[in-house]
Amino acid sequence: MARSKPKASRPAPPAPALPPQLAAANLHAAGIDVGAEAHFVAVPPSDDPQPVRGFGAFTADLEAIAAWLVACAITTVALESTGVYWIPLFELLEARGFEVLLVDPQQVQKIKGRPKSDVHDCQWIQRLHTFGLLASAFRPADQVCVLRSYLRQRAMLLTYAAHHIQHMQKALTQMNIKLQHVVSDITGVTGLAILRAILVGERDPAQLAQRRDYRCKHDEATIARALQGTWRDEHVFALAQAVALYDVYHQKITECDRHIEAYLQTFADRREGQPLPPAPRPRKRGRNQPGFAVREPLHRITGVDLTQIEGLDETTSLVILSEIGLDMHRWPTVKHFTSWLGLCPHHRVSGGKVLSRRTKPCANRAATALRLAAACLHHSQSALGAFFRRMKARLGAPKAITATAHKLARLVYSMLKHGMAYVRQGMDEYEQQYRDRTVKNLTRRAKTLGYTLVQTPEGTLKGALV
Repeated sequence: MARSKPKASRPAPPAPALPPQLAAANLHAAGIDVGAEAHFVAVPPSDDPQPVRGFGAFTADLEAIAAWLVACAITTVALESTGVYWIPLFELLEARGFEVLLVDPQQVQKIKGRPKSDVHDCQWIQRLHTFGLLASAFRPADQVCVLRSYLRQRAMLLTYAAHHIQHMQKALTQMNIKLQHVVSDITGVTGLAILRAILVGERDPAQLAQRRDYRCKHDEATIARALQGTWRDEHVFALAQAVALYDVYHQKITECDRHIEAYLQTFADRREGQPLPPAPRPRKRGRNQPGFAVREPLHRITGVDLTQIEGLDETTSLVILSEIGLDMHRWPTVKHFTSWLGLCPHHRVSGGKVLSRRTKPCANRAATALRLAAACLHHSQSALGAFFRRMKARLGAPKAITATAHKLARLVYSMLKHGMAYVRQGMDEYEQQYRDRTVKNLTRRAKTLGYTLVQTPEGTLKGALV
């Protein structure tokens, strides 16, 4: 009997084109519920007979997740930002070529009545991502992420070192040593010199007071009186350990600074031949600032000098850059940028009525750095300083800090996106512009009411009925 030839397989029909209203849909999307010991992954039911699978959290399990997603022809993955457990999985999937969305947990809140389990959570994430209802959280380029990790590690070390300053103060108080009341900083030149002398066995207050720096406000006699106390062994031991730990953390900070300085050299040069502008103002290097010159590498990798802006020093500029990255095109406009920072009003409107204009709560580190920079402008004899003082007199300090931080953010965005140089504006010029704007508004308002503003010889304005 003759064997029949196998029929040629019919080609699969092309996928139907989606209507415009479903353009944001992701037909090959997966959702992952991230955990400390296990990850649950959901894919479309049409891609696998078992669309939900649980995996461990070991590296081999992460490799198995990536392999299964490739077998299911998945192109985009959404996962919830749970603690730091998502980082290894995110980096592995991104390296394998997937489009990975890191989603804020608030976006995937469950509808009341839905069952709560790991399986249902990953299915819910997958469904929301399929319909295009999830937005990715901001994450800068990988090169900037490395710099951000170094700077966050440095900030953590500074925090730990500050805790041991409190331990020093506690030990001194228990011995009734009032050193913190006669020196502005016990970790300054005078304070550390006295503390180290105490730890090597010196107990004479007059001898200890001779370590006083000439810039110290109080004289030796006052400091000697403050150094009379009870030298109990257990409190001296606690003081010694606090000073030792403080020194260790600052040694680690110095080591971290060396890594940051070396890593900044790996960024591309964007100066395009432009020299580094002269320093805008002399500034004394603080004890907690990096141990290397930051202005030159910052100018090299950005092409602009952010420290020209009043309130932004080298350290603040470096922190802001590590949080927002170098690509300002991630935000279409400056309004998107300030909204992401949480520095602009967040209008809540219902029934045509504005319920609230408060800024939305935000734990953005770049916004925190900008707020700290804005708070430093209180005594600045510049346009930004005059703006801060005017806002503070009208709205109070908290809102003035937010408004000034918003202005600083707009300046940073314009400089990084367009390569614009910052043009300094004096306080007198700003005050004159504000006066001219106020007069213009008053003139327009008086005209609508049937009045005409006339300037008197003394320079004041008065109204006259037309």
